[in-house]
Amino acid sequence: MVDFPVSQDSLPSSLFFLTHLLLLLQSGELYSEVSVVGPGDSILAHIGDEVEFLCHLSSYRDAEDMEIRWFRSQASDVVHLYQEGQELYDQQMKQFQNRTELVKDDITDGSVTLHLYSVIPADEGPYGCRFLSSDFSGEATWELEVVGLGSDPHISLEGFKEGGIQLRCSSSGWYPMPLAQWRDHHGRCLPPETEDIIQDAQSLFSLETSVVIQGGTQSNVTCSIQNPLLGQKKEFAVQIADVFLPRTSPWKRAFLGTLVGLLLLLALLLKLVLYIFQKQRRSQEKLKKQAEKDKGKLRAELGKLQVELDWRRAEGQAEWRAAQQYAVEVTLDPGSAHPSLEVSEDGKRVSSRRMAPGLAAGHHQQFLEQTCVLSQQRFSAGRHYWEVHVGHRSRWFLGVCLAKVQCSGPVLLSPANGYWVMGLWNGCEYFVLDPHRVALTMHVPPRCVGIFLDCDAGKLSFFNVTDGSHIFTFTDTFSETLCAYFRPRAHDGSKHPDPLTICPLPVRESSDNWLQS
Repeated sequence: MVDFPVSQDSLPSSLFFLTHLLLLLQSGELYSEVSVVGPGDSILAHIGDEVEFLCHLSSYRDAEDMEIRWFRSQASDVVHLYQEGQELYDQQMKQFQNRTELVKDDITDGSVTLHLYSVIPADEGPYGCRFLSSDFSGEATWELEVVGLGSDPHISLEGFKEGGIQLRCSSSGWYPMPLAQWRDHHGRCLPPETEDIIQDAQSLFSLETSVVIQGGTQSNVTCSIQNPLLGQKKEFAVQIADVFLPRTSPWKRAFLGTLVGLLLLLALLLKLVLYIFQKQRRSQEKLKKQAEKDKGKLRAELGKLQVELDWRRAEGQAEWRAAQQYAVEVTLDPGSAHPSLEVSEDGKRVSSRRMAPGLAAGHHQQFLEQTCVLSQQRFSAGRHYWEVHVGHRSRWFLGVCLAKVQCSGPVLLSPANGYWVMGLWNGCEYFVLDPHRVALTMHVPPRCVGIFLDCDAGKLSFFNVTDGSHIFTFTDTFSETLCAYFRPRAHDGSKHPDPLTICPLPVRESSDNWLQS
């Protein structure tokens, strides 16, 4: 050990230097743990109201000299921009001009709030906020859901029809598309005669529905219009007995007298009518023969279409049956799961917690932004099939992704980013990103989804196990190792928060290549 001479005069300056160096090291260590915290996974806002987007750094740090950017699906879609101590509006999207206000009372503590006024349906979708400086960059994302309660229903009397009375109910200003229902005084549903829903230029929905009430009903009839997202509804009731014709009418005798006069007039005109009828009868017979001929052609065309439909359905089911021969064992990797997800001990089920624990660094391939989990198995060649029970969940994503996919930060789930997935949103919107959003039509909602991966052919197919139909097939080149992808999304508050469950299948012994992670 070497002794260095230290004088009494240099001792205070040495202590000051060491203390300052220690503080710098500690601040650097704390700063490395700083992250951006947003308002949560989703925010619900009413049309015309104000909504707040609170973003702050996870530890107290002055953000006054940082760039703070609020954006939509990508950073270039600017909602509001704070830069070099000023608010800049030249890059702001036209949609948000004169509708945002930045509250920066706590900016020195790393906390800012953006107010968005007069919410409209077009505001619905993904949002994010980003803090940026010379030595730090971080962001948080969330979803904004927009709802609107329309006007009170209005019921009008349209007149008599089919031996009853026709009522019409109308309302406007709803978002999303409302649900209408007629009920009698016992609470039983009445089938509507007509129902028309129109969306205006502001994306708000107007609804008109009618019903025919048969004579003799002496009770209330209620028109109810409900917002499906909020579960709230508006109702209006009418007393049927008040609108029916009275039993005795002063016009009854006048009506009978007029009827007798009309009958006499009709008798005089009968001969003329018979002559015209005989003349038209011959023409109608010709038209009838032509109609029968056209009807036969139409039946033949419908028969051909039905045969083609049956053939396509049988082809899809045959493809699904063939894919089941390549069933493999798939289990979930708890180490890759987002902290808000809960993976069962057997690695076969994943569900969303209502209250997610705080984010903490864990497995090197743990997702901290996407609420997803990967499989333990890795696939590089061959054919592989597995099935996932989705139950009645209203939001989920399933498919495959690159095993080396980036785990941090938001990402668009498209093949260009290493994701081949299909998803469900709002319980009825099925779609894929290839690379843009492609809507899928389901005749039967799938409660179980089959996934068939053919690495060598570059195909990933999805099947509706509920009815055995083919849903969609990706065609691509899989040059890197893949793994199964499961994303139940955040807890959607639905009545059926079912977990995503990997279904047991008879696994065949095969030489197809797959790797255990």
